[in-house]
Amino acid sequence: MKIIEWAIVGALIFLPFATVNRIEVEMQRKALLTELRYNAALDAAVDDAARVLTINANQQRETQYESVKRVALNKDEAVAAFYRTLYTNFGIADDSVAQGVLNRYIPAIVVIGYDGFYVYAEEEWMGASGNTERKPVWGAKKPYAYADPAGNSLSFTLDDFVLAYDAGSRSWHEGLRADVRQQTNIALLKDAERFEQVRRSTIVRAIEDELAHRINKHNESVSRFGLSYTFTLPTISQEEWHNTVDDVGVLAFIQGIPMGGKFYNNYALGGSRVLKKLEIVGARKGNMKVFYRSTCGISYPVEETFSSEQAAAQKGYMPLGCPPAPS
Repeated sequence: MKIIEWAIVGALIFLPFATVNRIEVEMQRKALLTELRYNAALDAAVDDAARVLTINANQQRETQYESVKRVALNKDEAVAAFYRTLYTNFGIADDSVAQGVLNRYIPAIVVIGYDGFYVYAEEEWMGASGNTERKPVWGAKKPYAYADPAGNSLSFTLDDFVLAYDAGSRSWHEGLRADVRQQTNIALLKDAERFEQVRRSTIVRAIEDELAHRINKHNESVSRFGLSYTFTLPTISQEEWHNTVDDVGVLAFIQGIPMGGKFYNNYALGGSRVLKKLEIVGARKGNMKVFYRSTCGISYPVEETFSSEQAAAQKGYMPLGCPPAPS
């Protein structure tokens, strides 16, 4: 055979492989783009939910202790914002059927609160009409509870505030760890570093255990509708967990959405960092108008207050630094 004939034969043999490879590459490209779009949609939904979580919340705190993390949670508004943003980014804002299908791939949403957490997941019960009803509802608040071998029990929060039961004296104590440790014989309260380690691990374990239970129930439920995918609790890094248990926030999962030859699985963590608004004081220092932070401990005659240094400067006040702390 001539060289040209061998070349034609080789091309005919190679062509099917090249075509298949090109198709596979194109499918992988589309799958990657779809995954990136889904990731962005989930992240945006969780971020919006976290932002709404504390908006217009009643921030009354206990008189003996004030924490910027102790806030009322707008759970219903947060979940509504989550689904609204998710549906919009998936392009199904006006398609109730598609929304129902997508909901089957969301096993649980968690709202992490100051002294406990809530799980929004599907429950099943017998309605007044005698028919089985099934829809997502809020579970009861789960505390961050811990018990030691001596029979002492602790209820943790997102900071150093703790509710403790001293088994030795059969008494309850509540307050900051540094104060409660002087009132009890609970060994954990004496060691600040170990207290922090146990506090974080207790919060993480409590959420993980509850989620594992909820996801198992979700698997039982969706199997009745022909969905064969097995939902599992994803592995979340300790760094992400530790960032999450620092503030109130939202955790959501999406699993099992068919995407080419694989399934889409992801979770998103959204923190609603609650900070006190900085107060800037506008005051008179002799004949000069000055502004400084309210935390500086300066007591010049106050004329007005501002939410930012820029606003004070625009009204003609000059910056005044805080005095150095005593050595």
